[in-house]
Amino acid sequence: MVRHLSDLRGAFCDTEAYAQLLAHSDPLLYRVTNIEDHVGEGDLHYGLGILMPGKVGDEYFMTKGHFHAWRPAAELYIGLRGRGMMVLENERTGESNAVALEANSTVYVPGHTAHRTINIGHEPLVYWGVLSSAAGHDYGSVARRNFRLVVVEADGKPRVMERQEYLKQMEGLQR
Repeated sequence: MVRHLSDLRGAFCDTEAYAQLLAHSDPLLYRVTNIEDHVGEGDLHYGLGILMPGKVGDEYFMTKGHFHAWRPAAELYIGLRGRGMMVLENERTGESNAVALEANSTVYVPGHTAHRTINIGHEPLVYWGVLSSAAGHDYGSVARRNFRLVVVEADGKPRVMERQEYLKQMEGLQR
């Protein structure tokens, strides 16, 4: 699976920066190679993800993010190279947080939790994901409402913000 900037319409807060970048090019944001050849009860699927460095405005390149179609399914991400974060949002409790995903680290994504990977570094973020073969993917739910948290560059370093707070900040800067 290959995703370009044009595949993430509506994901980034700064729609003007998104349109300007897209007018000049449609850069590759990420690539995921999935192995889904085991489909029996208790089997696992896995995939290698490579998320490119870059930004749209102040917001770092990211994946679309998704829930699992079978909501109870958990997933494990294993960082292999680079610096990243994952935004996690539990649909039952509304709890949202961002955690580091870097080389030699893991992130556990509980069931009923939307998750998005973000590259906050200057090199490709490479990670391995392992999930139940029954999990499936639900991108539509995230596309309709997006995530509450965004990760932006502020003063040269990543900053996690509430989406609405960031949008208000952007609006204030445009005045």
